[in-house]
Amino acid sequence: MLLGQLLHRYGVDNVILERKDRDYILGRIRAGVLEQGTVNLLEEAGVAARLHRDGLIHHGIELAFGGARHRIDMTKATSRHVTVYGQTEVTRDLMDARAQAGLPLIYDATNVSLHDFDGDTPRVRYMKDGASFEIACDFIAGCDGFHGVSRQSVPRDALTTYERVYPFGWLGVLSETPPVSPELIYNNHERGFALCSMRSQTRSRYYIQCPLDEHVDNWSDDKFWDELKRRLDPEAVDQLITGPSIEKSIAPLRSFVAEPMRFGRLFLAGDAAHIVPPTGAKGLNLAASDVHYLSTALREFYADTSTAGLDDYSRRALSRVWKAERFSWWMTAMLHRFPDTDAFSARIQRAELSYLIESDAAKLSLSENYTGLPY
Repeated sequence: MLLGQLLHRYGVDNVILERKDRDYILGRIRAGVLEQGTVNLLEEAGVAARLHRDGLIHHGIELAFGGARHRIDMTKATSRHVTVYGQTEVTRDLMDARAQAGLPLIYDATNVSLHDFDGDTPRVRYMKDGASFEIACDFIAGCDGFHGVSRQSVPRDALTTYERVYPFGWLGVLSETPPVSPELIYNNHERGFALCSMRSQTRSRYYIQCPLDEHVDNWSDDKFWDELKRRLDPEAVDQLITGPSIEKSIAPLRSFVAEPMRFGRLFLAGDAAHIVPPTGAKGLNLAASDVHYLSTALREFYADTSTAGLDDYSRRALSRVWKAERFSWWMTAMLHRFPDTDAFSARIQRAELSYLIESDAAKLSLSENYTGLPY
């Protein structure tokens, strides 16, 4: 959606196919921490008015362990910050802008298939309302997620994939309650990781680490709040305001990268090419940086008939992807309890966290990565 809006502003015609309808897409609960680079892209796309009105500027995060919280001032370390603004709202802004501009956005497209992207005349076929359609195009951008058709259309021997599936998930609750803290709290606890987050000043998002085979039906609201309190520091427990959940789900955690990200005239972007565990708040932001590289490359192609940016897209995107994969893996390893976490491993985690809060160099490294490495 962001790629389409940027290309429109560059004067490049484009068509977007969506597998679901608008209500389904806007009903999904998604990420909410935006790097400054992502905010800059939304500004360039002309869809940042609500973001600047409703988004929450965060200058730091808190790390909790050993029963106490410790703040990392990211703005002091890097002169940068992040903005809390839900991905659902970003998507709504982009959908509204596309509708206002009268640009083609086809919902409920089924049986999508990609053809001839290894040549000069790629085509996309799909069905809608029982009828078949075909789009002839110059390029295909595969932004259709981990389970989408784009990556699956690439011959297996042309792809190299790297994957790590983590032995736990996140049980998340969304509630119409004020956040327990003005900034995110990342909790390392012997019972498992917990995260206190928010979507606004009146809507909170909380997560607890849970086994992969856990079922959300086993968790009443009261059971969730009780377990969350066991993992929080005493001050957070006193300040926590609980309430009925408006959404509750369990998400598995995975690290995944597919290389390369270009196959002829097909370009993969976002979750179609890579997945990160949510601990580092990088999923949406990595998709945005892919869009930056691809949109500028396409702009260069149509303005200057140069293929240099397109030829270098995969290398540039993957360079940033792997740095974000490393950071997300590091945050996950430092904050979670693994099945094989023994007394030694737990003390190493504690030493890592202690070093983080005591070392300016360590704070700078975390802050650089969390607020977003340069494009």
